[in-house]
Amino acid sequence: MTPLSSLSTPPQSGGAPLADPAAGAAVKAADRAHVFHSWSAQEVIDPLAVAGAEGSYFWDYDGNRYLDFSSQLVNTNIGHQHPKVVAAIQEQAAKLSTFAPAFAIDVRSEAARLIAELTPGDLDKIFFTNGGAEAVENAVRMARLHTGRPKVLSAYRSYHGATSTAINLTGDPRRWASDTASAGVVHFWGPYLYRSQFHATTEAEECHRALEHLEQLIAFEGPQSIAAVILETVVGTAGVLVPPDGYLAGVRALCDRYGIVFILDEVMAGFGRTGRWFAADHWDAVPDLLTFAKGVNSGYVPLGGVAISERIAATFATRPYPGGLTYSGHPLACASAVATINAMRDEAIVENAARIGESVIGPGLREIAERHPSVGEVRGMGVFWALDLVKDKITREPLVPYNAAGADNAPMAEFAAACKRSGLWPFVNMNRTHVVPPCTVTEAEVKEGLELLDNALSVADRYTAAAAG
Repeated sequence: MTPLSSLSTPPQSGGAPLADPAAGAAVKAADRAHVFHSWSAQEVIDPLAVAGAEGSYFWDYDGNRYLDFSSQLVNTNIGHQHPKVVAAIQEQAAKLSTFAPAFAIDVRSEAARLIAELTPGDLDKIFFTNGGAEAVENAVRMARLHTGRPKVLSAYRSYHGATSTAINLTGDPRRWASDTASAGVVHFWGPYLYRSQFHATTEAEECHRALEHLEQLIAFEGPQSIAAVILETVVGTAGVLVPPDGYLAGVRALCDRYGIVFILDEVMAGFGRTGRWFAADHWDAVPDLLTFAKGVNSGYVPLGGVAISERIAATFATRPYPGGLTYSGHPLACASAVATINAMRDEAIVENAARIGESVIGPGLREIAERHPSVGEVRGMGVFWALDLVKDKITREPLVPYNAAGADNAPMAEFAAACKRSGLWPFVNMNRTHVVPPCTVTEAEVKEGLELLDNALSVADRYTAAAAG
């Protein structure tokens, strides 16, 4: 059998890598025997055995190469196997592989300094976690302790993580199996003009009515009982929903009026994904707490955290914060974050994401939408986009029902399969496909991906009213 390491060599000149199906079969067999996969019925999944990755591409053991339009879980912002980040991890491992979080470690301090330098406002203290869900857990804990209040408000059409509090805050069906209705969470409708809950016809109306709805909810729940409002700055998995101008400022004003902590979840939107370091920068929004993970080091080593305002940090100046993690600020993770942030600055990667989104992805997707009856709406910014797929552009009926599975989800499953057969790895959720390549993606790679996407959408078109008529 060919050693697995030999298949990590990238393909030459954009071609396919050398195939070794026997090695792939061995990897798949070990996976099926021992790995328990998240969000899956274990006996019906068929995971792809991956041999290697570089930049915007990865490949399997059968010699198939895929353009990664998913950034895996929208986290490899700096692309696969960035040499500067890989080298930093190797160098840190040789120097100091791990150390408890109670100590002052140079690379931990530097990672915190760099992150604090980028965050908006006075979010200058950094509490490190292992990922985004733990960041949300701790942000909510801080808010509750700071205010002495129990409730947290979060939006439908949101995802905040799979741990106990985070999954209850989540506003999509992944919450249902774990929701005991006892976590002190109250959900509200955020703005989404294309499928407005407020019968709005303009962005301004949607913004005003969404804020009015939130203030009414605060009044009926009792402001004195509400610790925090948490929002994804730009909603991620639930639809790449860009807030209308004025919405974040309006939520900030409501929180100030009622003494509520304002938390922005930037786990997916942060570190260049929207064409700014943080999505909050587009609207000059300054929360009290900001959660991050994913793009901070592109997931090369698990890392997340909470950026904390001076006011909330002061709550714990002489009062111990009752929370911690064995691997908080892990040296290897922090080294990868330092290298990632420096590389993104040196190589103008955030600027690339903004330019590619404005000049290539956005225009390209809008052209695609004109050709396909299945594309109801295009929305996004930077390298963070979604196509809302529909049966009918007039009625806006989704291509598949909400939370569809099995035969009901066939149109989206067939569309995703068509993408993969062509060499495009999509990010598909419910009736949407998201276009979320790495922030390092080139214009040529985007054009390649859009051509493959354009072709695959013909499968979705077959399920539309236009095809039936």
